[in-house]
Amino acid sequence: MRIKNLVVGGVALLIGIGVARSNVDAQRGGGGPARTARVAAPVDLTGTWVSVVSEDWRWRMVTPLKNDLASVPINGEGRRAAGAWDLDRDNAANLQCKAFGVGGVMRQPGRMRISWQDDNTLKLEFDAGTQTRLLYFNKSQTPPAEKTWQGFSLAEWQGPGTGGGGGAPPGPGPGPAGDAAPVVPGGGGRGLRGGPPPKNLGAISTGAAVKVITTGQRDGYLRKNGVPYSERAVFTEYFNRLPKTDDLDLLLVTTIVEDPMYLSQPFYTSTHFKREADGSKFNPTPCFTAPPLPAKK
Repeated sequence: MRIKNLVVGGVALLIGIGVARSNVDAQRGGGGPARTARVAAPVDLTGTWVSVVSEDWRWRMVTPLKNDLASVPINGEGRRAAGAWDLDRDNAANLQCKAFGVGGVMRQPGRMRISWQDDNTLKLEFDAGTQTRLLYFNKSQTPPAEKTWQGFSLAEWQGPGTGGGGGAPPGPGPGPAGDAAPVVPGGGGRGLRGGPPPKNLGAISTGAAVKVITTGQRDGYLRKNGVPYSERAVFTEYFNRLPKTDDLDLLLVTTIVEDPMYLSQPFYTSTHFKREADGSKFNPTPCFTAPPLPAKK
């Protein structure tokens, strides 16, 4: 009788442990329906953000002179294409948005509005050029048949508790816990405002990021003066929300462009945005590139 009671008690204990584990797994998102990207989000990126042009001012706030290719690792074919740039010809051919495609729109001064289009798709709307990007967290999403200005972007959360990798982009040097130190150019150099790059992007961020890989875009311009990227280019981006202070709520977007057609090596940029209280200043305008300022004599 005692042995029977022990067996029954042991079975009950095992069932209890199994139920407890199931409850924990359910809370963590395992053992049940997969959590949506919106529910799994470790950080909130929604809201209206205005670009903070604290670096690369001369290439972003005005149209650079033709053949101003400084800091871009452009190859011979890229130089040829940039040398053939003709703003009037682009306008006549209805190609005004070549500087507002996925390779250029993040660098345009203006505002970006981020919202959830659905539970697995982030929508990025830009008032510069009236452009919209969709970041798909659903890996089963298929790209459109035709190439578009913004291409096709697959996204994933990265960082602690997300099931993805670390929140820092790769770079040329080793970092903590096996992460690579990112290269974050600024002012034409390889560090913020010309200084050295941070050793670990996670140290200056919330530790979580959206990693985005974009392909399937139409060819366009990295800069408004015709510095090209091709349809073969691959764009890798990391969206990191930086620690909030009393007067600053910043978003850092690190972009890596790899283009076997026009670039000799990956091209890195860092772009900052400041969160605004509301979207009252969001003002969509058509794609338009002003002519370069006259060269100083």
